Amino acid sequence: MVGRFKNKIYAGVLGKLIGVYLGRPVEGWSYQKIRDTFDEVKYYVHDRVGVPLIVADDDISGTFGFFRALEDYGYDKNIPAKAFGDTWLNYIIENRTILWWGGLGRSTEHTAFLNLKNGIEAPMSGSMKINGKTLSEQIGAQIFIDAIAMSCPDNPDLAVELVRKAASVSHDGIAVQAACHLAALEAMAFTEKDVNVLLDRAGKYVTDPLLKSIVSDVRDICSKETDWRKVREYLDPKYGYGVWPGCCHMVPNHAMVIAAILFGGDDFQKSINIAASAAWDTDCNAGNVGAFNGIRLGIDGINAGADFRTPVADMMYVVTSDGGSVVSDAVIESKKILNAAAHLTGESVEISKERYTFEFPGSLQGFLPCEFDHGCKSKVDVHNKNESSNENALVISCECVADGVTANVSTQTFIDFSKVALNFSTVASPTLYSSQIVKTKASVDTEQEVFLTPYILYYDIDNQSQVIYGEPQKLEKQIKEFNWKVPDTKGMPIYKLGYQISSVKRFTGNVMIHSVNWDGAPSEFAQRGMLMNSIWNTNPLWLAGFASSAAQFAADFNQTYCVSHQEDDGLVTIGSREWKDYKVESIVYFSLHKSGGLVVRSTGHKRYYGAILTNYNTAQIFMQKDGNRKILTETEFIYVEDKPYKLQFAAYGNQLSFWVNEEKILCTSDAAYTCGGAGFTISKGTMTCDSFIVLGE
Repeated sequence: MVGRFKNKIYAGVLGKLIGVYLGRPVEGWSYQKIRDTFDEVKYYVHDRVGVPLIVADDDISGTFGFFRALEDYGYDKNIPAKAFGDTWLNYIIENRTILWWGGLGRSTEHTAFLNLKNGIEAPMSGSMKINGKTLSEQIGAQIFIDAIAMSCPDNPDLAVELVRKAASVSHDGIAVQAACHLAALEAMAFTEKDVNVLLDRAGKYVTDPLLKSIVSDVRDICSKETDWRKVREYLDPKYGYGVWPGCCHMVPNHAMVIAAILFGGDDFQKSINIAASAAWDTDCNAGNVGAFNGIRLGIDGINAGADFRTPVADMMYVVTSDGGSVVSDAVIESKKILNAAAHLTGESVEISKERYTFEFPGSLQGFLPCEFDHGCKSKVDVHNKNESSNENALVISCECVADGVTANVSTQTFIDFSKVALNFSTVASPTLYSSQIVKTKASVDTEQEVFLTPYILYYDIDNQSQVIYGEPQKLEKQIKEFNWKVPDTKGMPIYKLGYQISSVKRFTGNVMIHSVNWDGAPSEFAQRGMLMNSIWNTNPLWLAGFASSAAQFAADFNQTYCVSHQEDDGLVTIGSREWKDYKVESIVYFSLHKSGGLVVRSTGHKRYYGAILTNYNTAQIFMQKDGNRKILTETEFIYVEDKPYKLQFAAYGNQLSFWVNEEKILCTSDAAYTCGGAGFTISKGTMTCDSFIVLGE
């Protein structure tokens, strides 16, 4: 039963995150610079090089973003490579998300994306025939595969088959073989701990004689040396970047991954330390090593060394066009992988539906002491109750809370722009909105009067952080559930949800949060009118909650937004997959254009419903799925430029309705999409939009 692998999946996800965050700050550094600066990267060094710990990274976004092909295509074991390619096109925003946009013929993934965009389907998009040997054999094939492998626990045959198709979107030759080699190792690591046994068994999935000889050579030298640096010195002249062409060839990196696994043994920290200290592609290599050893050694293995987990607190950014799923954590992604594993084996497994459940050992789901200035704050610590009992709960340990002195914890619901790295674009939508109902289950370990107050942190129109507190809730020893309707922020994005603990008399003890959840679209979310407060700032933070694949999306000088795109189907969306039944509305003004209108139930920018006015004479409702558009209904509708049209588009159950100027002009039904975000679509032109309003049930 796949349920027995639940904690190992979580450990694999954690291992991937920890490895990436360890290696990322020194990515691109020379071996000598790393050695001169740190000797070895044994723990996080982000603060020493002036970058955040939690960052958008292609290793994370690609791993957990492209994995969604399994869910999107019904967990089909025989999913074709083309489906993985279509998944790329759905979730990637060109020149902005997931990939290194290094140029045609330089960046393997960028080149593959352009092939896909131009109609060359996978696997041809990543083939040696189209892209040449050098480009097709760079590292990228193996850095995106871990989530797929984890969805096939103890089933290396299936893991290899799925990874071969996924990797072929952008790579070929020995690079795809190396990705399959890692996939087999990770799938088998769920039930086998001995590294040499795993390498022996994984050998059957390698047919390329060169890769066979490299793995054999690495195993041989590692068996003879006791110092990993000696192995690194041996590998460099044979397999280093000076030998293998391209920006980041697979060969040196795969060799170093195997060496780090062998030299690390059963020491999780040592293995990722070697991978991050040996240069070459440090975040990719440490991420792969961390995922493999997370699976193999489990949570206990990760916990055996330094505390890599508390600073991370499970947090990650999975940056795709599906903006509401960007701010994520290891628990959320582990549950997705567990669900995929169950479907692929035809089993059923119980998976909690709430967003914050703290159900994995030691999980925090982003909750840490809040850094916002709440006034006088007590010392506070967070941990999970399941580390010492069978009960799952976030434990907030307070010290000397008293009248005027509070304890505060919070978790991210959107990007904290004070802690964003510039290496990769961080596109996201909030997960929480005004008017949504936050449901919290909490308790306290004392009979004393202790209160829990929910609050939000949000960005105001001047890009400043503001706080709104809810009503204090008296806690009891028994678990108590309370609801809080999130206050109106005038459409400004909420970036943290927090809880404040207070007591009139001194309180030193524990408050437990057992679960937190919200669901459905907001009953009313709105950005209204002209919000620009400076002509020099056309991209204020209140716009940042939208994920835009339109070439231009900016604050407008007269209306709220300007949306422009020179090609077909530029999208701008906000919201999440929790949004199901709702109506959206905006007053739009058309300029030069082919078509434009509103979007609902978007799960990426190639899968959504659209309601548009087109060619100055037609209104349509359509369903977009990858490169195929199905017109569900249409009617003649004459309209002109520079005149306001109030558009409303609703999705309730299978019913889709389109209003123009308060008149329902189209209605149809379709069951392709049941949930997703909302926004605008524009093709070959521009429209300005006055306000954007979401009205949920």
